[in-house]
Amino acid sequence: MKWDWIFFDADETLFTFDSFSGLQRMFLDYSVTFTAEDFQDYQAVNKPLWVDYQNGAITSLQLQRQRFVGWGEQLSVPPEELNDAFMNAMAEICAPLPGAASLINALKGKVKMGIITNGFTSLQQIRLERTGFRDHFDLLIISEEVGVAKPDRRIFDHARELAGNPDPSRILMVGDTAASDILGGMNAGWSTCWLNAHQQPLPEGIKPDYTVSSLSELELLLCKQ
Repeated sequence: MKWDWIFFDADETLFTFDSFSGLQRMFLDYSVTFTAEDFQDYQAVNKPLWVDYQNGAITSLQLQRQRFVGWGEQLSVPPEELNDAFMNAMAEICAPLPGAASLINALKGKVKMGIITNGFTSLQQIRLERTGFRDHFDLLIISEEVGVAKPDRRIFDHARELAGNPDPSRILMVGDTAASDILGGMNAGWSTCWLNAHQQPLPEGIKPDYTVSSLSELELLLCKQ
């Protein structure tokens, strides 16, 4: 095996992340029929908050609260309560992506594995337990706990330190978001593999070492090495 460690992103790399379904499910408890239009409005608030979070301009708690402020006012419910309900709904509907279980089982025992995620602690841990992946990963690095988010090099350096400082070129970062997973891995001197399942164009200046369109393609690539 060409690598000592492989780190994965979580959302849309190992696990499905269908926030529209999660929001629909969560709002049922508040007797709200959450529509596609509502989702567009939610994303118009949520997406810029994620950019601010990844740039270090706001904290994870501010992000989680801010995205539900409007709904909180409408329903007379604290935004924090709505965020907790959303996290619970997302944990209930989460599932491994096609090929994830096969990939993780194929790599087990051949290489050390970790997760580096900008997602939130409450959801990540429940998900690993529920999918039975918990024991397969040696490290779980969550930006909320580290205090910096991908692509900040410090979260990658922190992960490498916890991994026992292997040679950076012998660490592979796998993720679906070029601007956080791949850029961050590149900046830390790691090898990178972009999971581009939706044929997105590559942002300028970002050059992954490998690109795959599915986890089964990734499994073939890794098991050949």
